[in-house]
Amino acid sequence: MENVAIVGAGSWGTTLANLLAQKGVGRVRLWARSPGITELIKKTRENVPYLPGVRLSGNLFATSSLQDALKGASIAVCAVPSHGVREVFKEASRHISGGCLIVNASKGIEEKTLLTCSGILREVLGDALNARGIVVMSGPTFAKEVSRGLPAAACAASGSEKDARAVQDVFSTACFRVYTNPDPIGVELGGALKNVIAIASGISDGLNLGANARAALITRGLAEMARLGVRMKASPGTFYGLSGLGDLVLTSTGELSRNRMVGLEIGRGRGLKDILSGMNMVAEGVKTAMAVMELARRHCVEMPISEGVYKVLYDGKPPREAVMELMTRGLKGEM
Repeated sequence: MENVAIVGAGSWGTTLANLLAQKGVGRVRLWARSPGITELIKKTRENVPYLPGVRLSGNLFATSSLQDALKGASIAVCAVPSHGVREVFKEASRHISGGCLIVNASKGIEEKTLLTCSGILREVLGDALNARGIVVMSGPTFAKEVSRGLPAAACAASGSEKDARAVQDVFSTACFRVYTNPDPIGVELGGALKNVIAIASGISDGLNLGANARAALITRGLAEMARLGVRMKASPGTFYGLSGLGDLVLTSTGELSRNRMVGLEIGRGRGLKDILSGMNMVAEGVKTAMAVMELARRHCVEMPISEGVYKVLYDGKPPREAVMELMTRGLKGEM
C-alpha cells in the first residue's frame, strides 16, 4: 500500500488521482492550487472546470495545503503545467520526505533554463531526492478517455529499473497499462516536443491541406524530434515508442488535443492571443516552441517544422508562407 500525493488538479492530475483512488492503492491526496477547486471536489465529487462529468472516488481526498497533501507520501506526482513546476515544487520541497519517489507527469521545457520538468525538479528538490529518484511517466493519454476507463498505455522511465517497476505496479490497472523504459530523457523529450508538431498538424488541418500533408508533417516531425533527442543523449528507439510516435500521433490527430486545436484555429485565421484567452487549460506546445528553437540552436540540430511553428506563433509569419517555406527547401535524402 502506498500513500500517494498528486500535485496538480488539472485534468491529468485529477484523472491520475481518481485512477489510484478507484484502484485502492492506499491514501490518495490531490493538491489543487485553488481552494475553490478543493471545495468543489469535496462537495460535488467532481472537478467541473477541468474534468466535467467524471464522478470522483470517495477515496480521493482534495486539499489546497501542500503540507497536508505531501505528509507521509511515499510517492509524489508532479502534474502541474510546466511553467508552474519550479514555483510549486520549491514550496513542496519543504514537505517531501527523503524516501519519497517523485513521478513527473508534466510535459514541457522551461523557457529560460531549457530544463525539462524533471530537470527543474532535480534542481529545486535537491536533498529531498537523496534516497530515491525521479520517474518520468508519459504516453498517448487523453485525460478524458482514461477517466472513462477506456484502454490506454503509458511508460514509466527511469535509470533505476526498481523505481520504474514500482511506478508500473502502482499505476497499472485493467484499463491503464504501464510499460517500463530505461530512457527518461528520451521519454520526457518526446512528451514535450510532440506538442510543437501537433500545433503544426493543426495549422495544416486549419488550412485544409489534406491528409497527405498531415501524414508528412507527423512523419518528418518525428524525424526532427529524434534528431534533437539523440543529440541530447536519448535513445533513438524511444521516439518510436509510446512517448514519441504514440503521443505524437494522438496529439496531432485527436479531437481532444489542445495543441492541435491551437494550430487549427491559427490555420483558420484567428490570432494566438485571442485563442489562448478563451482556453481554460494550457497548450504546452505554445511555450515549448520557443524553448525548442533555443535547444536546436544550442545543439546545432535542424528542425524546420518546429522553426516554422515558432515563426507563425512569435514572428507573425502567415501560416501559408510557413508551409511554402517548408515545401520549397533544398531537396535532400530522407534518412
